Amino acid sequence: MIEFILNNKHIRTEAKSGMTLLDFVRYQQRLTGTKIGCREGDCAACSALAGTLNSDGGIDYQSITSCISPLGNAQGKHIVTIEGVNLTSKLNVAQEAMKRNYATQCGFCTPGFALSLTGFAFSEKEKSYDNVLAAISGNICRCTGYKSIERAAREVAEELSDIDSDNRISWLVKNRFIPEYFLEIPHKLEKIRRKTKNSRRSLLVSGGTDMYVQRPESLIEEDVFLVAAEQKFKGIRIKQHRCFIGANTTVTEFWNNPHIQKMFPNLDKHLTLVSSEPIRNMASFGGNLVNASPIGDMTIFFLALDSTITLKKEDSERQISLKDFYQGYKTYDLQEGEVLSEISFDVLSPNTSFNFEKVCKRTYLDIASVNTAISIELSNTGTVVNAHVAMGGVSPIPKYLRKTSEYLIGKSLDVLTIALAAELLQEEISPISDVRGTKEYKRLLARQLFTAHFTELFPNKFKLQDFLTHAAS
Repeated sequence: MIEFILNNKHIRTEAKSGMTLLDFVRYQQRLTGTKIGCREGDCAACSALAGTLNSDGGIDYQSITSCISPLGNAQGKHIVTIEGVNLTSKLNVAQEAMKRNYATQCGFCTPGFALSLTGFAFSEKEKSYDNVLAAISGNICRCTGYKSIERAAREVAEELSDIDSDNRISWLVKNRFIPEYFLEIPHKLEKIRRKTKNSRRSLLVSGGTDMYVQRPESLIEEDVFLVAAEQKFKGIRIKQHRCFIGANTTVTEFWNNPHIQKMFPNLDKHLTLVSSEPIRNMASFGGNLVNASPIGDMTIFFLALDSTITLKKEDSERQISLKDFYQGYKTYDLQEGEVLSEISFDVLSPNTSFNFEKVCKRTYLDIASVNTAISIELSNTGTVVNAHVAMGGVSPIPKYLRKTSEYLIGKSLDVLTIALAAELLQEEISPISDVRGTKEYKRLLARQLFTAHFTELFPNKFKLQDFLTHAAS
């Protein structure tokens, strides 16, 4: 039995936990304002809000793409569709802004945009124009043109400029962002939480953001075991100069963690390149790593941190280096009954710099042609003490560049050292031609992105022209 609140309705259903939330909302509840678009989490026409009861008794709301969200992950939550933000006698603020700016034509994408803009009202982020645009970054419109939508988004941000952060829900109700019933939801969810249980089944699914793209037809008929509900695999902690991250932690939770933000000063720049906000709200690190995609963004991120993963099996566990986990295309060292429970890496020292680069056909919201990350520690004299380089899209597995990393250690950083390392890198990779580029193109990207690490991290020491001059000579 799955139990949750859908808009203002208490749901208890025996539907399969592997069914998508989108199909349940449309076909069993007849709430057809939530649209079927790509079914891959790309267009956000199916956007919904998922509210989770927090330890303070309040609710944290995030936008999600319901087309790739398992119904079982709605357990104990408040799920909000476009029908759930409708006011009794008038449009809410987000809907009115879309109407006033003529930000809709066919209207197919409009519910998703309105939900994402309403979701932005719940967030604790600064109500700036840049942040409200980020909130709708995963929503695609195919006919209106984005300028009118951007004007509507700006109006929403302006309406939120005086929000009372200490009484957020009450303020949003009073100012016509959401209906009054939202005030009663925490009490209703608390009753459900006391009864929530998760029974173990054979097929494990976390956020589902990749599995529901790969095999949706088979999953919707299954009672899957949803590990996203396992709180013991959640959270970020720092202990004895090491960072531990639960496998159920999402990219959004990682991004918003103050310890992580301090450790990675350019985190905003890096993670903006990773998917869209609804997907970042749903996708777990454990799912990303065991998906074993050769171009998984966060896999490359953690490989460059020389991360260790913890694999649990009933009452036993073992730790292995992430760079030893991958054995071949979509194959890895995971024994029968084991679950990836935690990722850990050393807290970056003051002398360690980190960078992530990615190139794809679109700047944002796209799968990488090639992605790469590096962590590099320098001594006070400028000698490389430690280096870890990883690259995706150039091998059947997410590639940790062992020889390139080892070559840099003990060297003084200069143009010649980096150029020789880039040549060694070419020996380690084996890209193939596919829809994301030819193998020659990927080799070119690999060299350029590797060089970009150094021009980005040490701009006072290296300029792109230095490498171009060296190549020409």
